[in-house]
Amino acid sequence: MLGKILIYVGILLVILGVILLFVDKLNFLGRLPGDIRIQRDNFRFYFPITTSILISVLISLIIYLIRRLS
Repeated sequence: MLGKILIYVGILLVILGVILLFVDKLNFLGRLPGDIRIQRDNFRFYFPITTSILISVLISLIIYLIRRLS
């Protein structure tokens, strides 16, 4: 049981590392339709609601696949 958990954590860390390598090229994240951005002279408000939903769905899918495979 512990061996499987360590393997899954290792795979997750590799995937996270690859994502971090290419995060510069993912400039569309945070600029999706539905992300709220308000800029005024002395005020800046940013709420990435669509990006948050997308990341949540991806994390849920990854967790589902890990549970399904174990």
